[in-house]
Amino acid sequence: MTISLRLSDEDTLLIKKYAELNRLSVSDLIRQTVMERIEIEYDLEMFNKAMAEYRNNPVTYSLDAVEKELGLQ
Repeated sequence: MTISLRLSDEDTLLIKKYAELNRLSVSDLIRQTVMERIEIEYDLEMFNKAMAEYRNNPVTYSLDAVEKELGLQ
């Protein structure tokens, strides 16, 4: 898949220099950056969901209890 992107000359130069400093191609830099952004947003969504569930039912378990439940002890 090919994606086009319009950038100012300043932004283009900045991105190229940053990629060069990090020994990446511009494509690899953009791919990594977008994937990291998606991962961060997904992690934040999962955190918010887990916190909402915890607030509705604030039950916690000790490590020993979890190990026993999973048959690890």
